Amino acid sequence: MLKSRLSLTAVIAGATLVSAVAAQAGDISGAGATFPYPIYSDWAKTYKDKTGTGLNYQAIGSGGGIKQIEARTVTFGASDKPLGGDELKANTLVQFPTVMGGIVPVVNIDGIKPGELVLDGETLAKIYEGKITKWNDPAIAKLNEGVKLPDAAIAVVHRSDGSGTTFNYTYYLASVDQGWKDDIGVSTAVEWPVGLGAKGNQGVAANVGQTKNSIGYVEYAYALQNKMTYTDMINKDGKRVAPKADAFAAAAANADWSSQPGFGVILANQPGAGTWPMTAATFILMHSDAKDGAASAEALKFFDWAYANGGEAAAKLDYIPMPASVVAQIKAEWTQIKGKDGASVWAMNN
Repeated sequence: MLKSRLSLTAVIAGATLVSAVAAQAGDISGAGATFPYPIYSDWAKTYKDKTGTGLNYQAIGSGGGIKQIEARTVTFGASDKPLGGDELKANTLVQFPTVMGGIVPVVNIDGIKPGELVLDGETLAKIYEGKITKWNDPAIAKLNEGVKLPDAAIAVVHRSDGSGTTFNYTYYLASVDQGWKDDIGVSTAVEWPVGLGAKGNQGVAANVGQTKNSIGYVEYAYALQNKMTYTDMINKDGKRVAPKADAFAAAAANADWSSQPGFGVILANQPGAGTWPMTAATFILMHSDAKDGAASAEALKFFDWAYANGGEAAAKLDYIPMPASVVAQIKAEWTQIKGKDGASVWAMNN
């Protein structure tokens, strides 16, 4: 199904730098979220083939991406946690979404197939709180009548780095479990009550894959690419739903992207019978006062190409492309990005 299957071992072995293509002078530089790495990698390869311009993208987590763009060490940062209006203004940043996707629980339990197990938000929260510690706990068994659950301890895996995936995951857990909201909260990094930390979506996927009776959370493309066992979820309407593109799209169907500065809409726990409850957008951050106007112009040309030509590749990886009406709004925001001469770098391309 997938057009581009990443080698998880190679990604991890590549240390901090995860480049979609070999870096060369003049390539576009970016850093941040691991959530969109599979689609950015796919887009980058095709764009390089068509234009000769490469993308040097460091998939280091949203927290690292925010730090690097604020420090102006890259042309764009990437984050799955949208920044608020005050933070964008204070750091002279323009923010826009590229695609949407789903965060899924993944498990490693002998005999359990993808989609065979189902969880709800409260049960998931209690697993990560350390209040549910065995797979045959009555709360899990009640949701999974007829499924053979082992009398085994649950090995919990979570992110160790500052992560927009964690932000969206904890946002969801806080919205469905009062104990999580009161005791742990919502952030890119939290004080996890239990579990083993791993860096990046790729690190969580690797740890779950290597650890029997474990559970973790990853962006859906990582689950597919690594042939992981994902679970279904009970959504806000009380319906069982599988992590599929139409379920992610349902979560975004009523999003009002203009309601938040920088299009910073949270898509977790949206209503609807067919809605996947852990859906999220991923965002790009660029300085409005560009240090290198030519580099910023090249980055915008890449994302313009991706909006126009990358939808099919995104869909194959089960991401949801941004609606055309939202893309038009995004491009209007791009006119705020100006070079040292005060001229819009995007207007120069059009």
